[in-house]
Amino acid sequence: MTQVLDDLVALLSLEQIEENLFRGRSQDLGFRQLFGGQVLGQCISAASQTVEEARHVHSMHGYFLRPGDASLPVVYQVERTRDGGSFSTRRVVAVQKGQPIFFCSASFQYDEEGFHHQSEMPDVPGPEDLKSETELARMVAPMIPERMRERLTSDKPIEIRPVTLINPFAPQPCEPVKYVWFRAAGDLPDDPQLHKYLLAYASDFNLLTTSMQPHGVSVFQKFMQVASLDHSLWFHRNLRMDDWLLYAMDSPWAGNARGFSRASIYNRQGELVASAAQEGLTRVREDWK
Repeated sequence: MTQVLDDLVALLSLEQIEENLFRGRSQDLGFRQLFGGQVLGQCISAASQTVEEARHVHSMHGYFLRPGDASLPVVYQVERTRDGGSFSTRRVVAVQKGQPIFFCSASFQYDEEGFHHQSEMPDVPGPEDLKSETELARMVAPMIPERMRERLTSDKPIEIRPVTLINPFAPQPCEPVKYVWFRAAGDLPDDPQLHKYLLAYASDFNLLTTSMQPHGVSVFQKFMQVASLDHSLWFHRNLRMDDWLLYAMDSPWAGNARGFSRASIYNRQGELVASAAQEGLTRVREDWK
């Protein structure tokens, strides 16, 4: 495991400070606020620690309420909403400075037999011959805002290799479809829950920006106010974050200063392992131009 990946795994391993109360450290990725993927992964981590080990998270739905502060830890309050015969439900509130910044509901289930079908994995080039986002960032380093340059060009715990190449520093209108491969930058232990925490973390990269592609804008343009509003994840089967996963994203709608994106996540064998959806703020601020 690389040092940056080891640091991320530690970030998702929360400290229990009281019954149903957990605390997580924060990580500054150079954004204006706390990275949403960190909160997603830590929320599922907190909820999972209050559920019996045989039940696995299969879905989560959450809302971002306030910008988080990357210089401060986050406290997670877990409500044990229900433990039924097959399912357990948890509600988690993420708190900073005494105020909620995010809340979500998560559902857990025993493994059991049932009907099965899935959509086919898109036919796209594999990851082997693609450049990573970090390599691409290093190629255009002078164009990156100084406050983010070091973060974007340094080694990452999640390696992302875009199939769809888009220059965020000189965006051009294109269809709202995006494919990227991603994986953890190193081997991971055989802990199914950890792999899901990491997938939740990684799922917040690239999704919202898919809805901006038809409009020829990007998060790096100073007049764009961009933030996640909500996020949903469905885990369909166990997965390995230390092997390549295909993130197939599209955006069927944008309007009213919001963009909606959805995604399917496949493993190398073509199995659909998870699905995601997100709506976010994509506001043009004339007063920021």
